[in-house]
Amino acid sequence: MSTENTGKPTALVVGANGVIGSNLIEHLLTLPEWDVIGLSRRGGEGHADGRLRHIAVDLLDAADTRAKLAPLEHVTHIFYAAYQHRATWSELVAPNLAMLENTVETVEAAAPGLRHISLMQGYKVYGGHLGPFKTPARETDAQFMPPEFMFDQQRYLEQRQAQSGHRWSWSAIRPAVVGGAALGNPMNLALAIAVYASISKALGLPLRFPGKPGAYDKLVEMTDAGLLAKATVWAAANAGCANQAFNIGNGDIFRWSEMWPKIARWFDMEVGPPLPLALADVMSDKAPLWESIARAHGLAAHSYDTLSSWGFADFVFSWDYDMFGDGSKARRFGFHDYVESEQMFYRLFEQFRQRKVIP
Repeated sequence: MSTENTGKPTALVVGANGVIGSNLIEHLLTLPEWDVIGLSRRGGEGHADGRLRHIAVDLLDAADTRAKLAPLEHVTHIFYAAYQHRATWSELVAPNLAMLENTVETVEAAAPGLRHISLMQGYKVYGGHLGPFKTPARETDAQFMPPEFMFDQQRYLEQRQAQSGHRWSWSAIRPAVVGGAALGNPMNLALAIAVYASISKALGLPLRFPGKPGAYDKLVEMTDAGLLAKATVWAAANAGCANQAFNIGNGDIFRWSEMWPKIARWFDMEVGPPLPLALADVMSDKAPLWESIARAHGLAAHSYDTLSSWGFADFVFSWDYDMFGDGSKARRFGFHDYVESEQMFYRLFEQFRQRKVIP
């Protein structure tokens, strides 16, 4: 069975191996009406029933993009969740805009039945990465001084849609910090916490919150990757959501001062007083220790680097200001799913344990 000739809606998931893209594919495969094509730089394995196949492509290379995507004439929906990291905010614009442009323009020319383009954004749209910002953040909030690649990407879709005669619609999905179980992702907070806790326990230490002092008591929002996948497909499949942006969160907010002791109890650990620690520094020499933990507990063979998201954890734990959005717009438009953030952490930790990622 081919994903190219079934007549079903066909999803092109861009960034298929990330925590967002992999969960989106997993959700789409539970919906029998969808066929799925995953795009990433390293490719991946298909699905036994033929509903999923992967394509390895360098989206920064326009020629490679055209060669790999031009045959995809049956694509009906693009779910764009790819990201290229750079050292500065200004350097992020060119590569991340180019990848989107190469994808859209190639698929638009190849697939006459293209209906919708879903763009994954985040609370950077509101300046959440820059410092204290207005909360709860709303989709109608004014933009701030560029550069910000998410502004450029959305503006490109709006302008491209007008040029295409509005033959397709778009949506912009804005999650908070995403919680998921995918490995090898530089922005996996739950995994960073799990590895940090496991190493602390192995050293006989209590679990200390390592962030800025003010961050311990500020309000934080999370977005479960499975919930995000459902919301993304919901917005793409409902005509009433066309050309709209939506904040998508779990439906609750919390403070680390309340959540951290619960996480410690899950790992059967004592809680130590918070102490600012740059995890990217203090965890940089822990690979030999992790290897000994892995041997002692029969863990799966994952390199320490694959499991490390220390820079991202430091970033999240540095937020000494509230970080949450207003999710009421999605509810008004008809999306009512929610996930309790505490239970999300427990479920992800249990998945890591069952997969022998942590002891």
